[in-house]
Amino acid sequence: MSTYMANADTVTRKWYILDAADKPMGKTAALAADILRGKLKPTYTPHVDCGDFVIIINAEKAVLTGNKLEQKYYYHHTGYIGNLKAVQYKTLMAQRPEFAMQLAVKGMLQKNKLADKQLTRLKIYRGAEHNNQAQMPEVWDR
Repeated sequence: MSTYMANADTVTRKWYILDAADKPMGKTAALAADILRGKLKPTYTPHVDCGDFVIIINAEKAVLTGNKLEQKYYYHHTGYIGNLKAVQYKTLMAQRPEFAMQLAVKGMLQKNKLADKQLTRLKIYRGAEHNNQAQMPEVWDR
């Protein structure tokens, strides 16, 4: 009996829609990361990019549990001395909820070259409308 190992030629990709409305951001991001990596497929192979496309809608309605809106910060450095910027998640969710969701998904992917390719298959939209109808995405309901 031999073990099946996927390769780039045999991977078939589908499109899925995740609705983040009234759901914790972390749970939505974890599910999106699993779909992007292909971990929910029976043909999952760790060293091959065998994941699917993910469309996340209603990113602005995602919920941060606990006191994360007040206590959690996004830090980035501009490259200049003393220019470490801190943005509170309450502000980040009000102004750029797509970016906050992308940060959550990116943090749950592997830290390697495959993660960059997987992150390009993630599409995040603030509201309920998206412009990927031509790809015939399926609503994730599992």
